[in-house]
Amino acid sequence: MNDETYIQLTLEIAKRGSGFVSPNPMVGCVITKNNKIIGAGYHQKYGENHAEINAINSAVEPLEGSTLYVNLEPCSHYGHTPPCVDKIIESKIKRVVIGTLDVNPLVSGNGVKKLKKAGIDVKVGVLEKECTELNKFFFKYITKKIPYVTLKIAQTLDGKIADNSNYSQWITCPDSRKVVHSLRSHYDAVLIGKNTAETDNPLLTVRLTEGRNPWRVVLDSDLKLNTDLKLFKQNADGKTILFTSNESIAKKNKIKKLSDLGVRIIFVKKNGNGKLNLKSVLKELGILEITSLLVEGGSEIFSSFMRQNLFDDILLFISPKLLGSGISAFNSIKIDDLKKAYKLKIKNSELVGEDILIELTK
Repeated sequence: MNDETYIQLTLEIAKRGSGFVSPNPMVGCVITKNNKIIGAGYHQKYGENHAEINAINSAVEPLEGSTLYVNLEPCSHYGHTPPCVDKIIESKIKRVVIGTLDVNPLVSGNGVKKLKKAGIDVKVGVLEKECTELNKFFFKYITKKIPYVTLKIAQTLDGKIADNSNYSQWITCPDSRKVVHSLRSHYDAVLIGKNTAETDNPLLTVRLTEGRNPWRVVLDSDLKLNTDLKLFKQNADGKTILFTSNESIAKKNKIKKLSDLGVRIIFVKKNGNGKLNLKSVLKELGILEITSLLVEGGSEIFSSFMRQNLFDDILLFISPKLLGSGISAFNSIKIDDLKKAYKLKIKNSELVGEDILIELTK
């Protein structure tokens, strides 16, 4: 087996930490000696041992002279745990193969330097693209201090996310809904606007698959939402966040009701158009160490994220249904010249039950 094969294996192992290690990256590690695997591990939970330590601790043979494979540069600083490079050096590992460097300024190349200084043979940049893709949430968060943003849109073949009365349940098939629940478990937070909260009254939890529940974020600029909504009433885990405007501070009774239900209320300023400032919303989520955000609607919200270029990619579920009239995903974007249309790239597409899922990037 070659270096690429072992790094691919670290990526597969690393994925097991998805949903549990944030705001840390997903990391897998494999240790080989005489062409056989003698240890393996992954970062299982935020605050606990890193992948390299778990792999070293699992070794079934002495580590001296072995090769360690890891998808992300080992840390060289004290965080919740001691530096991984120190343990690698102490274990007399001969060679270290790294998928990609860590963009965290506390690490960024320092781990490699320390390993080389100790006389260890280091190779960097194996399946680098795949390693970067796996931790795209972490890389965006650690460099920009705001979450990676995905717009999740479910629409008909003719581009409608709801009928004229705003009814949208269900446009897509059960298989697609299952995929969305799985997505929720992998993202730190899910966000909707006031209209979607009112019309659909969603829970925004993970029910059709296994996985942890995300933070649930709702935007309500004038604090008009009914406190009886499921988002507020069924908030035993205290993971519902409501963003409202600074002017809403005056609504003390509503604020007390929501606070008593365990809802976290965050006040941000409005834009000139009377909507909440989305950049401020993303910054506040970053402060809460939310590294990834799945935006589930509705049209006004999708349009705002698109218009302000505050999204990273789009997951578009297309159902083979036709509505003719109805509400489109970007209803409030008005472009009168084809040359000025937003241009996106199709990254991937696949069939999900009766639907098509298209992954789009900028």
